[in-house]
Amino acid sequence: MAAFPPLKNDLILRAARGEETERAPVWVMRQAGRYLPEFQAVRAHHSFFEICRTPALAKELTLQPIRRYSGLIDAAIIFSDILVVPQALGMEVQMNPGPHFPDPLVVPSDVEKLTKDVDVDKELGYVYEAITQTRQALNGEVPLIGFCGAPWTLFSYMIEGGGTKTFQKCKTWLFKYPEESKALLNRIADVCVDFLVGQIKAGAQLVQVFDSWAGELSPHHFEEFSLPSLQRISSGVRAKLAAANIPAVPMTLFPKGANTQLAALAEHAGYDVLGIDWCIEPADARATVGDKVALQGNMDPGVLYGGREAIEKEVKRMCEGFRGGKAAKAWISNLGHGITPGVDPDDLRWFFECVHKYSASGAKA
Repeated sequence: MAAFPPLKNDLILRAARGEETERAPVWVMRQAGRYLPEFQAVRAHHSFFEICRTPALAKELTLQPIRRYSGLIDAAIIFSDILVVPQALGMEVQMNPGPHFPDPLVVPSDVEKLTKDVDVDKELGYVYEAITQTRQALNGEVPLIGFCGAPWTLFSYMIEGGGTKTFQKCKTWLFKYPEESKALLNRIADVCVDFLVGQIKAGAQLVQVFDSWAGELSPHHFEEFSLPSLQRISSGVRAKLAAANIPAVPMTLFPKGANTQLAALAEHAGYDVLGIDWCIEPADARATVGDKVALQGNMDPGVLYGGREAIEKEVKRMCEGFRGGKAAKAWISNLGHGITPGVDPDDLRWFFECVHKYSASGAKA
C-alpha cells in the first residue's frame, strides 16, 4: 500500500466508529455531480464512462466539491459508478443519459454470458488508480470514500436493462428462479468483495455499499434475497483484509427505503454505519438501532430547492432529531439520497453551514 499524507480531519472516521464528535461530519451523495458548473465543463468534453476510466479525470471531479466547499465538507467520494461491476462481469453498459444495457440477462441460462473468473484488479484497476491519485491530491484534507452497488440493486439493472419503475423482470427471476437468482446475487457479491478490498488497498478510508432498490422488496424477501449477499460482502471484505494484515476501515450500508429492516440490519448485516433516507425520523431510527451502529443521513434532497429559510429550518430539525439534546454521536450528516442536478451550489453551501451550526456541541437543540 502506498504512503499517503497524514490525515488532518478524521471527524467522519470517529463518527463511523460510534464516537461522540464536536459536530456532525457532513458530505452528500453525488457531491461530485451535475449541479456543479465545473463538473459540466469537464463532462462537455468527455463521455461518462470515459471519465470513470481515466484516473486523472475521475480525480479532478472527486476534488471539485472539496475545493469549492473547503472547510465545510468532511469527506470525498471517488467519482465512479455502481455499474462498473456489471462491466467487470462482461456486460456492456451505456450511459445516454441514464444507464442502458443493450444485452441484459433475460433467462438464467444467460448467466453463461458473464465472465466466469473475474480478475477484478485487472478489470477495475482504473478505479484503484483514481483512488490512489486522489488520496495523494487530497493531501490529508479529508478522508476518501470508496463504494460499490449492492448485489440486489446491480442484479435489477442487469436484468431490467436499465432503470425501472415496476421491477417486473428482476422480480420474475426472484420468484420464478429463486435458486438461480441467489447464485447470481452471490456471484455479484464476490466481485464486490474483491472490488472493495482493492479500493481499500488503493487508499479508500471508508467504503459504502449502495442498495438503492432495497425498498422495492418486502421485508421477507429483502431478508431472503438481499441480506445474505450484503452479509457476504461485509464478512468477505473483513476476512480478506485480515488475511492480508490490512486494518479494517468503516463500512457503510445505504439500504434506501428499507426502514422496516433497520433493526435486523443493525444486528446482523455486519456494517458500522447504516444510511437512512428521509422517510424515517432520525429519533425513530436511533431508537430502532440503539448503539449498535452509526447512522448517516437524512434530509430530503428536495429541501435544497426550498430556499435558505427552508434549508435552515430542516437542517435544525434534523440535527435536533439526531442529537436528542446531546452532543453529536455516531452520526454522519448527509442527504437521504443523492443531490439532484438542479440544485444551486450556493444552497448546498448553506446546507453545509447550517449543519456545522446546528450539529455543534453547545448549539441550541
